[in-house]
This record gives sequence, structure tokens and C-alpha cells, in this order.
Amino acid sequence: MTRYIDIKDVQKLVKSIGAETFITQLAGYIRADYLRWHDFVKSARVANHSDIGVIELMPASDDAQYAFKYVNGHPKNTQINMLTVMAFGTLADVRTGYPRLLSELTITTALRTAATSALVGRSLARHNSKSMAIIGNGAQSEFQVLAFKALLGIREVRAYDIDPAATQKLIRNLAGVPDLHIIAAKSVREAIQGADIVTTVTADKTNATILTPDMIEPGMHINAVGGDCPGKTELHADILRNARVIVEFEPQSRIEGDIQQMPADFPVTELWQVLAEMEPGRQTHDQVTVFDSVGFALEDFSALRYVNDLAEAKSIGSHIDLVPMPDNPKDLYQYVAPWVESDVNDSSRVVMTA
Repeated sequence: MTRYIDIKDVQKLVKSIGAETFITQLAGYIRADYLRWHDFVKSARVANHSDIGVIELMPASDDAQYAFKYVNGHPKNTQINMLTVMAFGTLADVRTGYPRLLSELTITTALRTAATSALVGRSLARHNSKSMAIIGNGAQSEFQVLAFKALLGIREVRAYDIDPAATQKLIRNLAGVPDLHIIAAKSVREAIQGADIVTTVTADKTNATILTPDMIEPGMHINAVGGDCPGKTELHADILRNARVIVEFEPQSRIEGDIQQMPADFPVTELWQVLAEMEPGRQTHDQVTVFDSVGFALEDFSALRYVNDLAEAKSIGSHIDLVPMPDNPKDLYQYVAPWVESDVNDSSRVVMTA
């Protein structure tokens, strides 16, 4: 049978250990898998675009497990009271192809995106960074703030969104978090002034310029999360030209990231090289660093591994008959034959009717 994790199960998993611990442990899984970079079959995600959004499949596998995520991106969904991003995924056994886990990934993707952001921030942000600006205060924002607090010790956050209600939502949701002070800023410029780390996580599917070179101060680390598909960017190209840029999987980032604005020979470094200490992260105190994050399937592989392990340890979730398991694997027809009745409580049992 296949383990099934729904939204309520993810709530139980997170509450059982706390969001910051969940993010920290998940970051450990992500780091461990990036350090096994050459063990994985990797590819850019498959994307079907429309005028109003995108639906994508994101696969990754090693020699033991295969994972994929179904995910969308529809910025106008909020106008009809639906999420911009929704996802689910599967973890399967490479040896047999059998699905071991079917899980919601909407909430989990927000957690893994934040975990990845903060994991990279530990290599690229200045030592002892304490202040952060977050531009775009929608569904991802709380997770990003908690991740940087948990992994880097961020204590002060200045938040800005073109929708003031979104900023107030962020402040309200994190009001009870100890040792965290969030201030509503009146503009992007006001929010990022003096910040050690700047996270941009906007939703509009457009070539936007959220940050311009005149706003950037020496030594800033920019965590650019929102630019994640063709035609969707957040940073002025001159910011990239004057920064050290880290990406997840270069072939995908060239198409979807902020570096889609740049020539094909624009130099970037892949994250696995930094984590493996084959390449440096931050090189100087005053260097501007950019994590051009688009989200990569390896991170979903890690997230599904972690959710499966945690659910097993906590005995959370249920099991479903997602695929048939007949006594005779050559006789699939028994499940639909008119003279056979399947026991609804045990899909492997077949009862002959008179």
C-alpha cells in the first residue's frame, strides 16, 4: 500500500516538532542530497504555459528512489480565492516503480523553498547578518522569515508589499514568534535600506524590476525567489552584472531565472559546488551575492524523503490502494470482470460471485 499524506497530516507533522525545527531538518536533507549531486538523474522541469499561468512536472531520481512534483503557477488565482501555487507529489521505488508515498506538496513546497533559501544564505550572506527585507508578503513570506530566523538568526525584518493587507497578514501571523521584530515599510527602497539580506518573492508573471542598482548596498545578499519561469524576473540586469550569482541547476535557471535576461555566457555557479566547497560562496565582505532561485526538482525529492521519514517516525498519515496488487500479477482483468466482485476493503482479494 502507498502512504498518503494530506493537508491535515502535514499540519500534524509540522506541529509535532515546530515550523522552525521542520525547516531546519528539511534543510539538512536538501544539503545532503545536493552533496550527492552526481548520483541523480537531473532535468529541467516540463512546463505547459498558458496566457494566465503554467502547469509543471518536476522529476528527479537516484538509483533507489524516484520523485516527481505536479505544480502550477497562476498569479490571478487570488482573485477567485484560490492559491497561486498548488502542488502534490510522489516518491517511488526505482527497483519496482511502485509508489511509496503520495503527498500534498503545496505547504511542503513553501517549507522546502524557505529551507533552501536559508541554506544558501548561510554560504552567501555576511557572517552575523541580523536584518532582512522581504519584498512580496504573500503566501511564501512567513516561511521565508522563519527559515532565515532559524538558520541564520535573523531578528529584524522590514516587509513591503504593494498590498498593505498582505504585510499586515505577515505581521499578524508571526506576532507570537519570540525574538523577531517585523516592521511594515512604505516602499521597496525603505524596506531594503541597511538590510543584510533582501528576499524578493513576488507573484506577477511579468518581467518586473523590483530591485534597481541604486538600491543595492555593498555586502548585501539578495535571495531572488519570485522569478521562476520564462518572462518573469525581479532584478535589474545591472544588479546581476555586478554580483556573484548562484543558481540551482544552470540549464533550468537560464530559461526561468533572473539570468534569462543575461547572455548565454554570463558566469554563474551552481549551488552544489558551493555546498561541496568546490567553489566559494561569499568571497569578500562587500561583495553583493545573488541566489537566483527557481526551485529545482532535487529539493522536492529531498522534501518527499523527509516527509516520508518523519511521517513513519510519528505514525502520521494513512495508507491507500493507489495501484492494484493482484494475487496473480498477470491477471489485471479480474478487477473489472463482470463475474468478479472485489472486496472494497482489500483490493488484493477477489471474490467469485455465483
